[in-house]
Amino acid sequence: MAGPKLITFADAAGSRAGVLLDGGRVLDLAAAMPPARDMLGLIEAGPAMLAAVRVLAANPPAAAVLPLDKVALQAPIPRPRRNVFCVGRNYMDHVAEGDRTRGITNSEVPKFPQFFTKAPDTVIAPGALVPSHTGVTEWLDYEVELVAVIGTAGRDIPKDKALDHVFGWTIGNDVTGRELQRRHGQWFKGKSLDRSCPMGPVIVPRADLDASDLAIGLKLNGEQRQSSRTSKMIFDVKEIIHQLSAGFTLLPGDVIMTGTPEGVGYAMQPPQTMKTGDVMELTIEGIGTLTNAIGA
Repeated sequence: MAGPKLITFADAAGSRAGVLLDGGRVLDLAAAMPPARDMLGLIEAGPAMLAAVRVLAANPPAAAVLPLDKVALQAPIPRPRRNVFCVGRNYMDHVAEGDRTRGITNSEVPKFPQFFTKAPDTVIAPGALVPSHTGVTEWLDYEVELVAVIGTAGRDIPKDKALDHVFGWTIGNDVTGRELQRRHGQWFKGKSLDRSCPMGPVIVPRADLDASDLAIGLKLNGEQRQSSRTSKMIFDVKEIIHQLSAGFTLLPGDVIMTGTPEGVGYAMQPPQTMKTGDVMELTIEGIGTLTNAIGA
């Protein structure tokens, strides 16, 4: 049986953790088991809490079930406690696109993971609008990425133990102002525009999904732009966690975006940028689809 699809949702009673059930229903974990009020609390509570959630999701109490259309999905972790950790240029064919980027990146294959961050308040919900940031960037671009959510703290994590520290998997969209990425050298500015990190719609627990070889893709206005597999990463999730944790403590609830495959707009011939009204649909096998549009 598939594992629980964990969500954060909100209604008039506030924001809280839940499970997305079949049939357009939501299990309100705060009502079913009050210690699981929010996603960070659920993650920090460890394996025993997740085991209890599994039991409830398999036989949800009617009093704790809500209609999905009566609540609003939020990002699984609506505001990460720290910056969103990211890896750049982590798919070989995306690196090759560097030959066509007018100097935004280069096509040399990285020898080590290239880390950068997005500010925590860039994170937005499934369905939320991403600002066009007209006047700030004319090169707004998309990037579908597998996101690892850390469940257990650790520093200097050995590669063969890295997945033990992962709580689960979700989807992220590293929306980027490309000319800002180039202009400022260090990528933080181009990657940290307000509301530039849609995330969700669910977290799938690590034990329920082998993320080493999943189909990953993105459609823009129904047109397939990105299509690859997570097995094509240059540095896999285990290596990313091993390298990032060297001398640096990862904490429960940290999120790590693991890089995007080829097919981004700025490397197309001619380059394509996003505009108000464009709809991005990001899909990763076993997780689901994250949909957001570009607003004004």
